[in-house]
Amino acid sequence: MSFSQRLAGFTPDKDTVLTVGVFDGVHLGHRHLLDHLIDWAGSACVPAVITFSNRPVTVFRPGTFPSYLTTPEHKIGLLREAGIELVISLEFTQELSQVSARRFAELLSGTMRMKGLVLGPDSALGQGREGDLAYMRAEGERLGFWVRPVPPLEINGQPVKSRVVREALVAGDVACGARLLGRNHSLSGKVVVGDQRGRTLGFPTANLDIHPGLLWPGDGIYATWAIIGGQRHLSATSIGVRPTFGLTQRLVEVYVMDFSGDLYGQDMTVEFVEKVRNQETFADIDTLIRRIEQDVANSRAVLARAASPLIEGEG
Repeated sequence: MSFSQRLAGFTPDKDTVLTVGVFDGVHLGHRHLLDHLIDWAGSACVPAVITFSNRPVTVFRPGTFPSYLTTPEHKIGLLREAGIELVISLEFTQELSQVSARRFAELLSGTMRMKGLVLGPDSALGQGREGDLAYMRAEGERLGFWVRPVPPLEINGQPVKSRVVREALVAGDVACGARLLGRNHSLSGKVVVGDQRGRTLGFPTANLDIHPGLLWPGDGIYATWAIIGGQRHLSATSIGVRPTFGLTQRLVEVYVMDFSGDLYGQDMTVEFVEKVRNQETFADIDTLIRRIEQDVANSRAVLARAASPLIEGEG
């Protein structure tokens, strides 16, 4: 199915003010742009976003497997929470990469009834990124839509971008990631059967089967919230290969504090609040157990500081 055919399936019944991009993470920089878009749409137009479920690099450099801050479904939900009434999620394909900027403008103006196009600081539409601000403004004069740029949002002098968020998380700085995202970074998955090693240590953990492609924070121990069945619980999460046992498979293991019950097969979301320590190798099991006890205590303290009156169902 061609790009024009895919767009035709979303034809709105009202004029739109629109933007286009990947919007991975829907971080505060994205929210900054979306707030402008919604304001400019007003009551006369529908605020709309065309977002790509994959990054263009996967088309331009085949064999590239980038990581993502959100699943496509989570991203759509975040865009809607931000106030975007029409969210169109499409795969970025080879065919789409060859659509000219002029044709792109014609499709948005015609099929999507676009009366306004909002561009971020790095935005350029169409083949070869031809459709920059000046080009799209000229097309707007021809086709009858306006084009407005939104400058980047900066925090402490640094532009808020998905790349910066990913770099912070990979470095284990989940607190920085949360400041840029406007929320805690999270991972979701189903609880699967592991080797039950944590149970033998007195700290049974939930082994999560994470959605493929999602970015994991760097190896270490984190203070986290575990959301199970809509309720939030105190937890400590380990990411890594468990070097004390000489293992090599990278895992996400969640110790849910003060919890009893069978978690196998349940869906769980883990929100990362703060890194407690780096991954370490211990000389013996007793030393490891004492360190886990300290990790749990430290995580409790972190989460107590972060606790909100909105939190329900703690442990």
